Amino acid sequence: MIVVDAHEDLAWNARSFGRDYTRSAWEIREQEVGTEIPAINGRCMLGLPEWLAGRVAVIFGTIFGMPQRHARSPLERTYRTPEEAHAEGMAQMDSYERLAETCERFVLVHTRRDLEAVLETWKEPLPEPDPRRIGIVRLMEGADPIRRPEEVAIWYERGLRILGLAWGATRYAGGTGEPGPLTDEGRRLLRAMHDLNMILDLSHMAERAFFEALERYEGPLIASHSNPRALVPGDRQLSDPMIRALAERDGVIGIVLSNRMLKKGWTRGDPREKVTVWDVVRAIDYVCQRVGDARHVGIGSDLDGGFGAEGAPAGIETVADLVKIADALREAGFSPADVEAIMGGNWLRVLRQGLP
Repeated sequence: MIVVDAHEDLAWNARSFGRDYTRSAWEIREQEVGTEIPAINGRCMLGLPEWLAGRVAVIFGTIFGMPQRHARSPLERTYRTPEEAHAEGMAQMDSYERLAETCERFVLVHTRRDLEAVLETWKEPLPEPDPRRIGIVRLMEGADPIRRPEEVAIWYERGLRILGLAWGATRYAGGTGEPGPLTDEGRRLLRAMHDLNMILDLSHMAERAFFEALERYEGPLIASHSNPRALVPGDRQLSDPMIRALAERDGVIGIVLSNRMLKKGWTRGDPREKVTVWDVVRAIDYVCQRVGDARHVGIGSDLDGGFGAEGAPAGIETVADLVKIADALREAGFSPADVEAIMGGNWLRVLRQGLP
């Protein structure tokens, strides 16, 4: 079994906080002791040894800039204008390219051939020396770095394969906490994406924009990191109609490992022991029960995405512990085939549909 994690903010963390993800999460934590970083973004959970130990073969690595109106610290990479968003987004594309150039463990996945080559390195039995590579598929979270809809072709040529129109509201769509429909520019952007067969990420999209995008966009669809609204209320989560509609289009929903999105009423500072891996299983099972199968749910952990180990379920100390979700799913009665699908196979199906 391999794991695919559909949402990790690697470049944003590297540029905002100087996190070097070729190192261990534990080393990064030690380096950050005495700084303000843990108070802003939590105790680091990602690192190369932990991805390998946790059998994380593929990551959706985000291109993310925070709108200045939401900034929590001067350390965070933010933008005020489309030009600033564009510059930050391109710098993050560069960051991933440097990572792949300087550390052979990382491979940027642009095509199905790239994906299959990465997966081949995980085939058992592993020869010596360890051949495993970690594939990174680049995903833009919030489309403001794209200055004009037609410019998406430039980003695609550079390797962007998944695009989400919103975080908060953007020039393209209403988003979390800032409701609204698709804008005219958003509709133009969807048409440009369709010509490229890009994967559309519906996470963070306001409900009105979500359903309009579903109606207009005929290409592959995902919600890379979203949990059921019925378990934790709020517009950041997916309602039952949103879950069913996405599944009807053969999309996949990534369950986030933030305690605030797993347990109603949990807030930062509460004991993490109030949330466990069984709450992750509950969210996964909820999606399965709504749609009638296990084809439409996966992991979109969002680890290091505004929270750290203190905000993740007890027992999930680093990304290496994602495999504990598989153990819990088996104990809960999920079949071996369904466990493999949830932990990675469902995302691989979408990638094989959406990659050139």
